[in-house]
Order: sequence, then C-alpha cells, then structure tokens
Amino acid sequence: MLDSHHHLWNISRGDYAWMGNHVRPLLRDFGPEHLAPLLARSGVTQTILVQAAETDAETDFLLSIAERTDFVAGVVGWADLESSDFVGRLAVLRQKRFLVGLRPMLQELPDDDWILRPRVMDNLARISDSGLVLDILGFPRHLPYVTEALRRTPGLVAVVDHLAKPDIKSGSLDPWRDAIYGIAENPQVYCKVSGLVTEASPDWSVAELRPYVDHVVQAFGPDRLLFGSDWPVCTLSASYAEVVNAAWVLLSPHFGSEQMDRVFRVNGMKVYKLSR
Repeated sequence: MLDSHHHLWNISRGDYAWMGNHVRPLLRDFGPEHLAPLLARSGVTQTILVQAAETDAETDFLLSIAERTDFVAGVVGWADLESSDFVGRLAVLRQKRFLVGLRPMLQELPDDDWILRPRVMDNLARISDSGLVLDILGFPRHLPYVTEALRRTPGLVAVVDHLAKPDIKSGSLDPWRDAIYGIAENPQVYCKVSGLVTEASPDWSVAELRPYVDHVVQAFGPDRLLFGSDWPVCTLSASYAEVVNAAWVLLSPHFGSEQMDRVFRVNGMKVYKLSR
C-alpha cells in the first residue's frame, strides 16, 4: 500500500510554529526509524512525506530525508506563493527528484480568500505548468475560494487533504457537504481519506466517521480518493494501525478489491507521478 500523507520532524529545528501545549504528545522528534516498523506491520511500502512548516528550510530537510529513506517515494513541500522570488525557488525545487507537490497552509492564514490574490494566482499557474501537484490544507470555509482558484487555473491538479477537515465532533455535515460537491466537480481534484480521527470525538468510532467518508465516496468515486494516515498527528487520537483499519472498514463496503487497490496505492502513484 501507499500512504499518501504523513509527516516527519525534528523539534530542535524550531520552525513548527503551530505546535504547542495543545498537541503536547507531538512535541518530540518523529523520524523514519519510528515510522518504518509501523509501515511494515500494516503492509505499507511507499509513502508521501508532507510539509508541516511554512519554511524553505523544512522542505529542504524533508527532501534530504527522502534521499536516504527507502520508503519515501515523494515529498509535498512548501514555497511562498507570494514571494517575488517564487519563480527562482520553483526552479530550484524542480531539480529535486523527490519533490512531487507544494502545499500552502491555508488554515494558518488570516484571510480565507488568500488563494485568490493576484500574485498567488500567477504562481498557481506556474505550479500547473511545472507538473507539480497542489495539496490543499484548509477548512470547509476555504473550499469555495479554492474551487474558484482552480477554475481559473485549468490543468492544475489538486488534492484536498483530510476531507477539508469537516466538523466531525459536532456531527454536522453542512456547509461542508455542498462545498465538497462543488470542488469535486473539477475532474483535476482528488481527495485524501486522512486526518479524520483528530477531527472526531476523543472516543471516536468508525460509525462517527462513516457519513463523511460515504459523502466523499459519492463525490469523488474510486479513481479520485487516496488513503493517508496523517501520522504522527493521528497519534493524538489513534495508532497507525487503527487509522489504516478504520479507512479499510469505511471504504470496503463501497469498493471491490481492484477499486480498493486504486484508493490505497494506484491513485496516489498516478497523481504524484511517483518514480520510486
């Protein structure tokens, strides 16, 4: 299987501004040596390593991990889409063989419509031309703006992370439900079945997650869904094995073995154009 979404970090680097006492169990190093045995037990042989800091330095750090780690098949990094030197940075990153995508952290930005700023839009077009994928980290309120940005950037392939973080704790499906339908109308958009357990109740159950997974199955189908663990963030609520099992239990009623293989392996390899 392919895990399309996980993180690795070294706390001493000091560029993880979002971390604090509210996520105290995460305030330690998580390296390849910690993840490898979990992958082996779950039958995962390849992964996509995703940025967790809004710095060029962290992206370079992740790319260095990919160079020396057999199971990392690609890196989704970060670059400043408002920088006057974005073109130069993109040219440097395109020389890195493991870079497969970029991810602005929309959820950390003060303006929900940031992605529609003129310079950002210009640089989205450059990402599209480069062949890189755009990962979307945001909340349901960001989706209408992202949908519009993608409409204006034909050809840009995008992946919605964590189902856009619906409010699973409350059990509410709206307005998330319509926003998902809206963005799924674009055939260039995919969705990661990831990050669910940390949006659910502390004593979450598969039944609590089911309406949200059922909805993205209906919206995206078997060819545009990807499995992701969101490790180690998921460990705030579940083990790696529990996350894999929950995804399997939630998706298997909808799909046969060949379609499950697409969600858990083939789609991710296709979207990110994996070379390893």
